[in-house]
Amino acid sequence: MEFLRSQNILTLATVCEDGSSSATPLFYLLHGGLCLYWVSSSSSRHSRNLTSGREVEAGVHAATDRWKEIRGVQMRGLAQVVTDSGEREEVLLSYAERFGLGRTLRMAMAESTLYRLVPSWIRMMDNSRYFGYKYEFRPSSGGGSDGR
Repeated sequence: MEFLRSQNILTLATVCEDGSSSATPLFYLLHGGLCLYWVSSSSSRHSRNLTSGREVEAGVHAATDRWKEIRGVQMRGLAQVVTDSGEREEVLLSYAERFGLGRTLRMAMAESTLYRLVPSWIRMMDNSRYFGYKYEFRPSSGGGSDGR
């Protein structure tokens, strides 16, 4: 997904314990196929919401001021803490390189929690094709449906 590689901020939507919703912008890294990774404090509201085991939703959109240029990806899936030390090391190195993080931020990142979103459903939107164009698929099945 070249589009996801070209962007760097996702909006993560979670459900709070009281049933209210929360949407948080986060830097992300696309790594290992369609997995999105981000670093955050485990005490942040959105991180606490991930402990419920509920699915989350995320959106990534290109900035534009013209409706014909609206493009983006919506996804749904499970967000998990990355516990494998090899995976964590590999992803954090790529993350630090992508965002040009200096020594101080790298040290802070080492103390933070690394999360992974594994999407179970993806919708791509692209108004440059035609108004309201959508393509949906489930990564495990590989199939899709054009939104016409």
